[in-house]
Amino acid sequence: MSNYPLSYKLSWLPRLLRPSLGGDRSGFVAPAATLIDPPPMRTVRLAFVGDISAVANRDAPECDPAIAALLSSADLVVGNCESPIVERPRALVGTWLGTRHAMSERFLVDALAAVGVARDRLVLSLANNHVLDQGIAGFEETVAALDRLGIRTIGTLAGGPVQRHAGGQLTIGFTALTLWRNTDPAPFEKRISMRPAEWPRDAVSDIDFACAVPHWDWEFRHFPRKATRALARQLAEKGAGLIVGHHAHVVQPVERVGGSLTAYGLGDFLGTAFARPPWPARIGSIFVVDVSADPATRGMIAAYRQHFFMRLAGKDHEWLVPVEALDGPLKQRVAARLEAIFPAPGTRAIPGKV
Repeated sequence: MSNYPLSYKLSWLPRLLRPSLGGDRSGFVAPAATLIDPPPMRTVRLAFVGDISAVANRDAPECDPAIAALLSSADLVVGNCESPIVERPRALVGTWLGTRHAMSERFLVDALAAVGVARDRLVLSLANNHVLDQGIAGFEETVAALDRLGIRTIGTLAGGPVQRHAGGQLTIGFTALTLWRNTDPAPFEKRISMRPAEWPRDAVSDIDFACAVPHWDWEFRHFPRKATRALARQLAEKGAGLIVGHHAHVVQPVERVGGSLTAYGLGDFLGTAFARPPWPARIGSIFVVDVSADPATRGMIAAYRQHFFMRLAGKDHEWLVPVEALDGPLKQRVAARLEAIFPAPGTRAIPGKV
């Protein structure tokens, strides 16, 4: 059985229908900043996307050229593979209802081509609550499919506590974990990481930059819970220079903890909850981080920016459109929601309710 507390389960549907703006707003920073000035001569660009699923898409999405150009500019793209990759779903009823996730290898290939992501520059986390939705056989099929496609993975116990992947001129050390599971603990915890890495000295001696990718927090809440922020501090103290989270299905703010940077939630990249979720759950983001490759500042974050887009629903697929390209009442609602979550540049958010 799942490990969600009862209060979580009882609040899930109300928060799905009306994503919450409640919570502690103190200490967050603007969604874009330059941290090394003047900028380094050489940088490696990391682009993080949110949860990836085929629940809202029978066909591959359409993507605005500006979004595809942004993703294709990255040396490494990192996302959360929210759906097992199987040719024939095993949990037929749950898959039809959308409670069990699944996507085909062909859908993933076509989706990546549509959004401008090269497979050899992609890293996908398998540390999430849906990874065993199609059973152990579905998990094994997923791992085999990603290996066949040349897509790198993080978050499995087989990969070890810190998994290294080259990004441009740097070696990035990833640790991915999930706090949540949808199945019994025994089969899940034998395969998927559920504990923060200790970043042992011998495991990080040959990496330039340490990044944590946690699947955490409660869904459909724009502001992270106290326990989530405490875990971010713990990950930063263990050595993670960058923390990028998933699972909330809505965009969440950015926080600096010491020398570490945390983006708590990016929203969905391709729809995962339902085919027609409420509009705040269709706001997604791409978190772009430029890391210095200069000798004096190697492995330091030079700049970051969170780029926001909207997933517009069609009959069989979604359209990914930058929020700047929206118009009418929807653009006004999206702008108001983002202003409520993200402080203006040069300011910090203040406590209060909306």
